[in-house]
Amino acid sequence: MTPFRLTIKSIARSPFRSTVVFLCALLVAGLAISTVLITRGAQDSLRLANERLGADTLVVPEGAEQKVEGALLMGHQADVWMPAGNVAKVAAVPGVEAATPQLYLATLADASCCSVPNMLMVAYDPTSDFTIRPWLEKTIGRDLKLGEVVGGTYVYTPEGLQNIELYGYLVTLKANLEPTGTNLDRSMFLTFETARDMARISTSRAEKPLVIPPDSISSVLVGVAPGQDPKKVAVNILKTVPGVRPITSPELFSSFRKQMTGLWQVMLAVLSLTLILSLILVGLIFAMSAHERRREIGVMRALGAKRATVLRSLLFEAWVLGLAGGLSGAALGAVAVYLFRNLIVDSVGFPFLYPEVPSLLALIAVGLLAVLVGVTLAAFVPSFRVSRQDPAVAMRE
Repeated sequence: MTPFRLTIKSIARSPFRSTVVFLCALLVAGLAISTVLITRGAQDSLRLANERLGADTLVVPEGAEQKVEGALLMGHQADVWMPAGNVAKVAAVPGVEAATPQLYLATLADASCCSVPNMLMVAYDPTSDFTIRPWLEKTIGRDLKLGEVVGGTYVYTPEGLQNIELYGYLVTLKANLEPTGTNLDRSMFLTFETARDMARISTSRAEKPLVIPPDSISSVLVGVAPGQDPKKVAVNILKTVPGVRPITSPELFSSFRKQMTGLWQVMLAVLSLTLILSLILVGLIFAMSAHERRREIGVMRALGAKRATVLRSLLFEAWVLGLAGGLSGAALGAVAVYLFRNLIVDSVGFPFLYPEVPSLLALIAVGLLAVLVGVTLAAFVPSFRVSRQDPAVAMRE
C-alpha cells in the first residue's frame, strides 16, 4: 500500500479528528487571505489614487479636506468652491512649477436626463493641466474637444446608444482609465469648456440644472519645481494664499489611512488569536490521535518501519488535511471578498482594489505555505514522540 493510500485510509477512519483539522486550516487560510486582500487592496487603491492625481500638492478650500478626499475616494458629493483667482496666487508662490484648477461636479441621482447616475465629474483646464493631458497624448494623441470625455474603468456608454447623457447634454466617451479601486473608477473627466456648456444646456433640458458658481474652482493641483521640498512649498502656500489648505501627496487621504491602520490592527489581532487557538487545537487532536494509534504504530515498527518513516507518515497526514483545508479556506475567502467587495467598502469606509489573477494566486500560495507550516509544526511534537516509542511497549498498551 502506498503512503498516500495509507494516509487517506487513516483520515477516513477518524472523520471527527480529520474534520477538526480541516476546519482549523480552512478558518486560518480564509481569514488570512481576506485580511491580506482587504488591507493590501486598500493600500494599492490609495497609492493608485495618488498617482492618478499626479500632483505633489492638492490645494483645497480651508475646512474642505475631508470632503474632497471623500469625493475622490468614495464618490461622496462635494460642493466645494473657492475663487478662481487662487490659481494665479498659488502659481506665484516660490517653488511652484505648475498649478492647474479642477472642478468637482456630480451627476443627478436616478434622473431621466442622466444615463449615468451618482458619478463624480472632474473638469480640468487643458491650457494648464499637467496630470490628464500626458495620459491623453498617449491614448488618443490629442486633448479633449467640446463634448468629449474620458472615464474611469467602470464608465461606459449605455447599450444601444452612441453617447452618454448628463443633464440633458450628450457627451462622447473617448477612452477609459486604468482601475484604481476608488471612486475615480466611476468618475468622468472633461474640460472646463464642456462643463460650462453642460451647465448652460441643463437650464432648459435637465430636471435640475447643473450649477457652477462663476469664477469658482474646487481645487488646485500643484507641481513642485525640481529640488524644492513639497512640505516647505505647502507652508508657503498656506502663508501666502488665504482661505486654503494645501495637502502634500504623502498627507493626502490621511484620514482614510488612519481608518485602514485601525482596521488592519483589529483584523491582525483576530487572525493571530485564531491562528494560535487553531494550532493548539491541531496539536491536541494529533496528540490524541497518536495516543490512540500507538499499537498500530508499534506493529508498523515491528514489521520493519523506521522511525523516520512513521514520522513522515503522520506528518504527511497533517499536510494533506492542511492542504485541503487551506485550499478551501483560501478559495472561500477570495470569492467572499470579491462577491461582497462593495458591501465591504461601505462597511469599512474606504475603498480597496481587488488584485489581478497572478497577484491573487501568489497571495493564495503564500497563505497556503503558512498554513502548511503551521499545521506541520503543530503535529510534529506528538508525532515525533509516538514515533520514538519502543515497538514492544507500544504493542502491549
